[in-house]
Amino acid sequence: MDINFIQTHYHLYIEAGILTIRIAAIGILLSLIIGIICSLIKTMKIPVLKTIVSIYIELSRNTPLLIQLFFLYFGLPKLGIVLSSETCGIIGLAFLGGSYMAEAFRSGIENVSQVQHESALSLGMTKSQVFWHITLPQAFETSVPVLCANIIFLIKETSVFSAVALADLMFVAKDLIGIYYKTDEALLMLVIAYLLILLPISIICTFIERRVRYAGFGDQSTISR
Repeated sequence: MDINFIQTHYHLYIEAGILTIRIAAIGILLSLIIGIICSLIKTMKIPVLKTIVSIYIELSRNTPLLIQLFFLYFGLPKLGIVLSSETCGIIGLAFLGGSYMAEAFRSGIENVSQVQHESALSLGMTKSQVFWHITLPQAFETSVPVLCANIIFLIKETSVFSAVALADLMFVAKDLIGIYYKTDEALLMLVIAYLLILLPISIICTFIERRVRYAGFGDQSTISR
């Protein structure tokens, strides 16, 4: 193991890690917005739009992110639309993540009791008030484990961005291996970089899941006594 090589080149992984986190954060935020909108359309069964959303979800979930990136980066220029590699990464991640987030939110919304919805309407609340103040908070609580899993999944999917010449972590690792043939050192730094990104997020997600579970069901150990 060449320690000098690691000390000389680790800064490249820091720069690539920052880029990866930025693109992942923007892509995940957009996917959450897309997911909420799509889940609303499917739940409310809006004509035409429901069909479009269903097609989008099936298309997004059943095609690899790599193919979607190739279409954005290599296909769209044939139509006169040229996007940067960073923009392609964000759009691709949002397109893929939006379908997963939509299904997570939809299942959460469907788990909210219809009785609560009808009771709120009988008390004089509007449909929008019922959604924002009753349905959405409970749907979010139910969907937290799935949302956390989707976030981690989408961050790991950023490893394919190097295919469109985006200087992310995987791109840097492959570049160093190709130039210096330091496979072990490059892969070690790659693994450490992804661990430093994913491990804190995983811990935070676990903490949030436990807090949500405690808020919903209370201290089960106390109840069992």
